[in-house]
Amino acid sequence: MTKYTESDLFLTLDTSAKMPLYQQLYRELRQAILTGKLSANQRLPSTRLLAQKLDLSRLTVLTAFEQLYAEGYIYGKVGSGTYVAPDLPDELLHLPAQIEHALPDFDTHRSLSRRGQVIAGTRVSPRRYWDDKYSKPFRLGLPALEHFPFDIWARLMAQCGRNLSAHLLNYTHPAGYPGLRAEIAAYVQAARGVRCAAEQVIIVSGAQQGIDLAIRLLLDPDDQVWLEDPCYLGTRGALQATSAQIVPIPVDEEGLVVTEGIRRAPGAQMVSVTPSHQFPLGVTMSLSRRLALLQWANQSGAWILEDDYDSEYRYTGRPLSSLQGLDCNGRVIYVGTMSKVLFPGLRLGYLVVPPDLIDAFTAARAIADRQPPILDQLVLTEFMVQGHFSRHLRRMRTLYHERLQCLQEEVARELGGFITLRPAEVGMHVVGLLNDDLDAVHLSQLLAQHDIIAPAVKTYTTLLPAYNGLLFGYPSVNQQEMHATIQSMAQVLQSALSKKQMQSL
Repeated sequence: MTKYTESDLFLTLDTSAKMPLYQQLYRELRQAILTGKLSANQRLPSTRLLAQKLDLSRLTVLTAFEQLYAEGYIYGKVGSGTYVAPDLPDELLHLPAQIEHALPDFDTHRSLSRRGQVIAGTRVSPRRYWDDKYSKPFRLGLPALEHFPFDIWARLMAQCGRNLSAHLLNYTHPAGYPGLRAEIAAYVQAARGVRCAAEQVIIVSGAQQGIDLAIRLLLDPDDQVWLEDPCYLGTRGALQATSAQIVPIPVDEEGLVVTEGIRRAPGAQMVSVTPSHQFPLGVTMSLSRRLALLQWANQSGAWILEDDYDSEYRYTGRPLSSLQGLDCNGRVIYVGTMSKVLFPGLRLGYLVVPPDLIDAFTAARAIADRQPPILDQLVLTEFMVQGHFSRHLRRMRTLYHERLQCLQEEVARELGGFITLRPAEVGMHVVGLLNDDLDAVHLSQLLAQHDIIAPAVKTYTTLLPAYNGLLFGYPSVNQQEMHATIQSMAQVLQSALSKKQMQSL
């Protein structure tokens, strides 16, 4: 530790710290200026004297001074020395001494715009998952990441990195890499019955960005939108952020109740649906409902936002064709994601838009994020071209089905009589209905205290009486973890029931 004191200048440098000495000296001097220890036009010690007193090389001191010169904190007079700049704003000269070590305490009464206030108060998930330092059992939408072929992905990444050209390092097309758009178009045509050309595919940074782009591009403030009730909170949040008028529409065993939507808001400008695997209830929209929805949208000129987030995982028969594949009038905006089939950190999704909207969506994509990361797109393209994508998808479909069956067996054995799982033939989560002695919201909160993430269906409900149930995401939980977690749930449940019985005495 090196110290130097001269009048009101006090410097402390730590020679054992990782931070370079020149940077430490720069920060110490800047701090002295900002906190008023060094006043405007005050002369600083010479670089030679300072180097001698602090036992530093003169080059180290000169480097620190050059940084302060460059940022305007000090100035020099020929033949006279170095001085503190005279024109720093007064409010900057009395900052708290802890400025370098703590978050500044700004005025807490500063206000956002009205739209900003709505956005800041909007949730896209029941809890802030980005605060979690690790994955917890039953978290929704999380694939079995330990089974992802990291070795193949790493090899392709190295290969694509070596082959990068100057053209690819430049600004590229906002709608995405042409090769990837072609591969996705071929995939959704074969696997989801989507009717499109590669030009209709717009690459986005995950499904959430795709949903947000479609809503901002196609809706005006106060436009009416049918929204499934219960629904995906990310869509509801995007609608709230644009000041759309949300009209909650009930969901039954055949999916969105179209007749109720027509009764409540016949002139709505958009409907948001998850027809292949309704989120969160898990039902599939019947063919008659799909045709009725398309007929209404065509007659009224409304848009249909189809979020097809995890329908690749169908465990009985082939995946059902998309709603977009039945659309003959270009009313459907199809949203897909790679987060569920590969890994969430990839942040790649896609839209399939009608031909007459390609230019508009491309422009909106450019405004929002300019372009997707090129290296990730190149790697994903090769991953699909070489057949790794389809093979990985088949393996995960088998694995997830096994884990679903394991969950069903464990719940029946350990929680039978308290929780009943709804039938599930598709997707990555299942609904567990509770008996009348249990409250789903309260139980979900208790489970979270034990690092078990099972949100209540009520969390996703807008108006309707909510199912008294919990949601279980099972793909990321192996058989051993499944057994231990369900046993922990049983203990939490028994404890909750015991307390409730004691309170009723």
